[in-house]
Amino acid sequence: MNKNEQYKRLVKSGAAAAILTVEVSLYWLLWTRYYNPIIEMPFWRRGNWLILSIYAASLFFFLNTYGGLKIGVLRRGNIIFSHILSLCIANVMAYLQLALIDKRFHNPSAFLLLTLADILAIVIWVYLFQYLYGLLFPPRQLIVIYGERPVFKIMEKITSRDDKYIIAGAIHVNKGIDKIMEEVVRFGGVIIGDIPSHDRNLILKRCYDLSIRVYTVPKISDLLIRSSGELNLFDTPLLLSRTDDIMVEQMFLKRLLDLVLGGFLLLLTMPLFLIFGIIIKLTDGGSVFYTQKCLTKDGKVFDIIKFRTMQSDAEKDGVARLSGKRDRRITPVGKFLRAVRLDELPQLFNIIAGDMSLVGPRPERPEIAREYEKEMPEFRLRLKMKAGLTGYAQVHGKYNTTPYDKLKLDLTYIRNYSIWRDLKLILMTPKVLFMREATEGIEEGEFHAMSGMTLREEVYGRAQNLEERIGHDDYHKNAV
Repeated sequence: MNKNEQYKRLVKSGAAAAILTVEVSLYWLLWTRYYNPIIEMPFWRRGNWLILSIYAASLFFFLNTYGGLKIGVLRRGNIIFSHILSLCIANVMAYLQLALIDKRFHNPSAFLLLTLADILAIVIWVYLFQYLYGLLFPPRQLIVIYGERPVFKIMEKITSRDDKYIIAGAIHVNKGIDKIMEEVVRFGGVIIGDIPSHDRNLILKRCYDLSIRVYTVPKISDLLIRSSGELNLFDTPLLLSRTDDIMVEQMFLKRLLDLVLGGFLLLLTMPLFLIFGIIIKLTDGGSVFYTQKCLTKDGKVFDIIKFRTMQSDAEKDGVARLSGKRDRRITPVGKFLRAVRLDELPQLFNIIAGDMSLVGPRPERPEIAREYEKEMPEFRLRLKMKAGLTGYAQVHGKYNTTPYDKLKLDLTYIRNYSIWRDLKLILMTPKVLFMREATEGIEEGEFHAMSGMTLREEVYGRAQNLEERIGHDDYHKNAV
């Protein structure tokens, strides 16, 4: 284990405290030296401290929500973007607070200068502390334990974060537990792939006994167990996995949130409907909206409404396809709408009608869902909740996240549902709208509903994808 490992949390906390001190101090100077002296009824000591506390609390809340303080966890660009987004929201709220206090709108140029100064501080802070973090905590050397099902997809994802992890070895589970443990102790951690539960449990216990860090790819059953409640009726601990839908009061609050916030967003975005509608119409003269048959709660089929982003005859052969990264069917305005996910804005009508919710699993087309279920029958479990405009899988996944991983994310949401989680996911949605990796399409030639490629290849990845990126020999040279 890295000798500095015990100081990791201290370094992260120190980094967060440093940037928060700078940002709050800059706001304090702006308030006490500029705005407070010119308002009609200036604040004194306690009032000034209250204003500062409100600003610091709102900034800290949004930074926690969007991940703007996650040094050593998120990529550098992600941290900068998340931090700037949080800061802009906090500064806008502070400006509106000023307008309410003084009953008039002041010149916002000082807040703009504050924001620019903050952005400069953020960039310097991220580069400095990410550099220090990299020196103190170099990438962790990992060994992969794999079975019959390939782990190339998860390995490809982990390899893309070479600032945190390096896959330095691989061993097949059929080598035996003793041989595996002999190899494991030479690495800084273990990735357990989709291997039989019996072998996985033995390895987990042995690794825990030896204080070896383990990263496990969860099975569907793991997600169900993890969200179970404790039952202490007997002297033997029991876990209760409930099968009930969300409670009546939760359903009422969720529907109320859909109607109130959905209606507000619909009124707020009406100008965008007009602008996008005109542009789409002028592009090729086709229809502005496009409808598809999709699935929602309990397998009910409904017509989902979207802005049309493809050519009118995109699926004239009747075959359902997922769009690729360089899909020629997408129109120029469609590329922009998809990039910021505004093509899904008309789904607000579906939400008001009750077919969808603001938050829930992504609505899937029946044809594609049937193909997924041929190889993965559990895919239908995501239909226990009404389809959503945004959701846990939409926020934490990508457009090209595998169906198996999407199912896991959806089940995580369904099994841990709360209205507060819905509110948090709604707040997090603006961040992913402008993150390019969140809207990546699938690779050309990859799975579509009626292709010859099996879902197993789509779900678990293909060996050649990884071999092309890190080299066949590099991957296998440390395999046992």
